[in-house]
Amino acid sequence: MSNLEQTLSIIKPDAVERNLQDEIKKKFVENGFSIKDEKKIQISKNEAEEFYKVHQSKPFYGELCNYLSSGPIVVMILEKENAVIENRKLMGATDPSKAENGTLRKMYGISIDKNSVHGSDSLDNAKIEIEFFFKN
Repeated sequence: MSNLEQTLSIIKPDAVERNLQDEIKKKFVENGFSIKDEKKIQISKNEAEEFYKVHQSKPFYGELCNYLSSGPIVVMILEKENAVIENRKLMGATDPSKAENGTLRKMYGISIDKNSVHGSDSLDNAKIEIEFFFKN
């Protein structure tokens, strides 16, 4: 039985600013993901606050929201078997200096804040996050 899942991926402002979106998308495809939908958008601070509200109580919340709304982002729906876990493996640790070689954050991340990519951390959150950016 196939365990085909969808997950949300965001190419964050630091990576878009450095024009890395095509390179990053290529890595997803090379790793067996299909990109079901994608769009380049810029979100407001309010939208970022809504998106990251699960982190509201954390000290980095304000900076995170400022950052995500600081420039254009590329949001994508990725599909693959076990997409959530596979995408998290491909992204690597939140801190690029601790991420494994070959992971997106190791290759492209600048810092723990500017780590180039976001991916859903669970199937439930993936559904919520996809709905957030791709509500019809």
